[in-house]
Amino acid sequence: MKLRISSRATLAGALLISPLATGADLSASMSEGHPDLKSIGPIAFGPEGILFAADSQSAAIFAIATGDTKGVQADSLKVENLDEKIAALLGTSVEQILVNDLAVNPASGTPYLAVSRGRGPDAKPVLLKINGDGSPALVSLDKVKFSIAALPNAPADKVVGQGRRRKNARLESITDIAYTDGDVIVAGLSNEEFASSLRRIPFPFKKIDGGTSVEIFHGAHGKLETRSPVRTFTTFQIENEPHILAAYTCTPLVQFPLKSLKAGAKIRGTTLAELGNRNRPLDMIVYRKGKESFLLIANNARGVMKVTTKDINDIKGINDRVERGKTAGLTYDTVEDWKGVEQLDAYNAESAIVVQRLESSGLSLGTLPLP
Repeated sequence: MKLRISSRATLAGALLISPLATGADLSASMSEGHPDLKSIGPIAFGPEGILFAADSQSAAIFAIATGDTKGVQADSLKVENLDEKIAALLGTSVEQILVNDLAVNPASGTPYLAVSRGRGPDAKPVLLKINGDGSPALVSLDKVKFSIAALPNAPADKVVGQGRRRKNARLESITDIAYTDGDVIVAGLSNEEFASSLRRIPFPFKKIDGGTSVEIFHGAHGKLETRSPVRTFTTFQIENEPHILAAYTCTPLVQFPLKSLKAGAKIRGTTLAELGNRNRPLDMIVYRKGKESFLLIANNARGVMKVTTKDINDIKGINDRVERGKTAGLTYDTVEDWKGVEQLDAYNAESAIVVQRLESSGLSLGTLPLP
């Protein structure tokens, strides 16, 4: 993730320096073969071109050594009719293509896409990259070095409920991932009483613990919640300490100190903002402009929010009901010309890269100046 200050990695400079400082080959403990992903959802990059891919169906994180460690990043990218080009590459129809996530490899500047070929439980996971000329290319997973972190207390793989309430909690065992300072951070659901969880998994993978159970006060609902998963998150420095800023459905923004993520702990986050109900956050980055940092949150119903972090140190937390339809805490502006954004990542210090769905032209991928 080139110069990434976002939901899945630290700055590219930190990522590139880390292995040199330790002298370690992070792929040395990996096995060679074909990683047997059942699904592919959130993806993130660490150092040395290592891709972390979430397989929620298997409740596991795969670390894959892509070998993509050099390159010259294009100044900008624009790929129109992205879904048509992916469908043609994979020999299927546009209706059978779903782009699940986007991540930029900081080692090469290359964007990668996590894609499902097909819909439902029989969909096949596919990993693609976007070449400098804008063409999508299949990333082969044959004879690659990889390792697996299997989550020990994932929800059972079964459908419960009826009608619109039918749900398989296993599919939310992993809702977002990030790499930061030698750890893979994983958000999702567990089979614990406090089902919402955050996990801090050291890399290279060794022992995988049960993670941390988290609860939040949801102002729009006026109550504590323990079973709603984080939808997307980023890491962020507050008073020189690393924190997680997590966005939930409907749309509370919640802060968790990274140091509080300990095996078996139960913690309550600080609700920094209520950003509007009837909305689901899709993706999230943080970037700096001048002396101020901002969050960009893509949403399914409320467009792209530019959230100021200027007063983040002074917010004590929302602990009372917020009137339905109202907002509270940190404030935001809607980025009106960023319509239909479904995925985003930092591309360089001046630009973001987005997957965008427009009624006039279908799915596209491109770089946009940071607002």
